[in-house]
Amino acid sequence: MQIPVYLILGFLDAGKSQFINGVLADGLAADHRTLLLRCEEGDVEYDPSLMKNVTVASLEDEEELTPMFLRECEKKYRPRQVLVEYNGMWQLETLLEHLPPSWFLAQTFTFVEAGSFDIYSRNMGQLTMEKVKTADVLVFNRCTPELAESLRARNLRMVNRKAEIFLEYMDGTDENYLTGEECPFDLEQEVIDIPPEDFGVWYVDVMDHPQRYEGKRIHTKLVAMYSPKYKVCCPGRFAMVCCANDVAFLGLVARGEGLERYKNKTWLDATFQITVEEHPAYQGPGPFMNILEATPCERAEPELLSY
Repeated sequence: MQIPVYLILGFLDAGKSQFINGVLADGLAADHRTLLLRCEEGDVEYDPSLMKNVTVASLEDEEELTPMFLRECEKKYRPRQVLVEYNGMWQLETLLEHLPPSWFLAQTFTFVEAGSFDIYSRNMGQLTMEKVKTADVLVFNRCTPELAESLRARNLRMVNRKAEIFLEYMDGTDENYLTGEECPFDLEQEVIDIPPEDFGVWYVDVMDHPQRYEGKRIHTKLVAMYSPKYKVCCPGRFAMVCCANDVAFLGLVARGEGLERYKNKTWLDATFQITVEEHPAYQGPGPFMNILEATPCERAEPELLSY
């Protein structure tokens, strides 16, 4: 039997325990024997009236989270599902590498106290951003209009494109992080010039809204790269999430005469037209770069994007 794991991430006072009380009140454990792994002691206690079908196993130290401990929990409690309130100071790998074979990660929720996000990002970048990157649902709570504006300015879709992101306000209301109306570039230009420092912003926007750019001509600086998996050229840029050890390549599928002559990591000054087409790299429709002109050029500044 496969056992789904629901992972709840965040630092202290982020709202993890409150969320768990909420989903239990909604009946998550009403029909299924549930194991709740508690990896830190928060200010909010679990509601005893909701724990009829729930067993809590607590851990004090990260070293206790071993494959043997999890197998023993499975054998002893025979859960049909697992909730994990994870310690924000622990590495995610500690849990993910030790899950028993029958356990699978079903959904990940990350909760962030909006006013603390900037401090955590600057002082504990890798720990913070790995939890943002992993989330299927990302909630910034205790928001103010000023904090919401600041969070949107950071363009967190660059960090995690798959997540549903919500802003939860002090008065209990909430809204989607994306309004669906934002476009960071002037689409009325004959050729839309993307400054090198803004490529990451454009990349997220064109991936989220490819139809917005269909038929548009774009000019920017790119790094030539070839995908061995898809056997296609996919120019783009390297971007750093939070530290030098966490670099990703942001590339788009491309076609154009003579592209094959450029070696990997060759810098190109390129003009291209966007079409929206199906490709396995996108698992559906996505933006294609139809290269109209490309010439080798000097490296852009900044060479490595950051967000």
